[in-house]
Amino acid sequence: MKKTVLYFTLLGILTFAASCDKGFEDVNKNPVLATSIDPAYLFSNAQFGSAIATQHYQLQIVQQINTPYTGVLEGGNHNTVSDPNTNANFNSLYLQNGPVNLLTTVIAQTKDNAARSNLYNMARIWRAYVFMVLVDTYGDVPYFEAGKAFLEGINLPKYDDQKVIYDDLLKELEEGTKGLDASKAIESGDLFYKGNIAQWKKLGNSLLLRAAMRFTKVDTEKAKRYVAKAVDPANGGLLSSNADNAYIAFNSTFNHPLANYFQGTERGNVYLGKAFVDYLKTTNDPRLQVISVRYETPGNPIATAGAEDTTRASQNGMPYGYNESTILNAPGFPGKTGSAFNYSQINRKTLGKIDAPEFFITYSQTALLLADAVVRGWATGDAKLLYETGVKAHMDQLATYDISATISTAKQNAYLAANPYNPQKALEQINTQYWVSSFLNGSEAWANFRRTGYPVLPVNNYPGKDPSVKDFIRRLVYPVRERSVNEANYLEAVARMGPDELGTPVFWDK
Repeated sequence: MKKTVLYFTLLGILTFAASCDKGFEDVNKNPVLATSIDPAYLFSNAQFGSAIATQHYQLQIVQQINTPYTGVLEGGNHNTVSDPNTNANFNSLYLQNGPVNLLTTVIAQTKDNAARSNLYNMARIWRAYVFMVLVDTYGDVPYFEAGKAFLEGINLPKYDDQKVIYDDLLKELEEGTKGLDASKAIESGDLFYKGNIAQWKKLGNSLLLRAAMRFTKVDTEKAKRYVAKAVDPANGGLLSSNADNAYIAFNSTFNHPLANYFQGTERGNVYLGKAFVDYLKTTNDPRLQVISVRYETPGNPIATAGAEDTTRASQNGMPYGYNESTILNAPGFPGKTGSAFNYSQINRKTLGKIDAPEFFITYSQTALLLADAVVRGWATGDAKLLYETGVKAHMDQLATYDISATISTAKQNAYLAANPYNPQKALEQINTQYWVSSFLNGSEAWANFRRTGYPVLPVNNYPGKDPSVKDFIRRLVYPVRERSVNEANYLEAVARMGPDELGTPVFWDK
């Protein structure tokens, strides 16, 4: 009897459990949770996520931004290794929801979908941009297996030879640009051009020009061959006005990545570099007065910073090679107000605004890069005209930050008349202007500085600098996390590339 009761009791429980399980999946589905995402949203998020803070190394290596402090702000100012700051590009771009993963997913989802071919090719072009930044910063990086943790279960991707990566980037840019088709679906979610195919072709070709010019020191034939492809009008041409600039427009809700650096808690610790200010002063550049300012109380928020001195004669950039103590004895030390130094700072009403745009590739940079190619005989054109066009384009570009940063045509012409193009010093002039044109675009300013050696900057001989740095930092070291989590692939990359040090150059910087 007991066995019979037990049997029917168990049968009842199992029957009840089975009936409860019926429709279990449907009941537990979230009716408002998306089960799939349009890859266009992933693409626009990848564009947005490509704007990253690069102040601790890139902008300091090229001596545009400076701080004397050790600790959390240390990096390019003292030519030392600081893992939280060297890993910024790596961690931001390889982030789980960062550009590499998002773009890899977009490409996988659209590769075989003819209806989304423009999105597919736009993603290829922009992924090439992202990996140019990564290779230019670190050398060998995960590429062919990158972004495939979800797609293929690859959690510890191999590092690829940077030369092989760059060859594939050239291919991706060329094929991606040619694959764009205005007769196909237009991807209006694109943050740069709302899917305008003509402008995307210009962007692809301009990035191809940039990538080709990276080979200046190591393979002139390859450089020349790909420059020719980039400038061929049959392929869509290059950026041809500031309307073609690729940038993210930030706002009061979504602030620029450097907003805190210039406006927030670090505002009293950050200054303009001496070399940058001196160059603009020496050439009587009208851009100085919209970029640089000396505040009465430099450590205060803009509302209480007091009088703003933007006159050329008053500007004083902070020299390199000092810390917060030794700077007190630097030649021409301007003194302190409170805890802040009385050196020039970025104008917080123009380029230092919290809603300042982030420029990735511009008409100005492209015109100057083409001028460089013309001087080297790799393209045809009027180098003088391209040089002047590039300078004027950047001066016009400043108005994008704020209407008060507008530089009149008269001032532009006066500047070029006072600083005329000199064929005997063409490459130095062109690439020094590229440095100015790339202000706040730290990754590109640093890359072009290594490629050309211009502008000629004083060596930062900070007493405590990393011994691997002989003149300037040539690359950034990998994140400490990579050395422990992805050790085997990390060690393979270092064995192939050279020591994981600040002084080890990337392949095109020979």
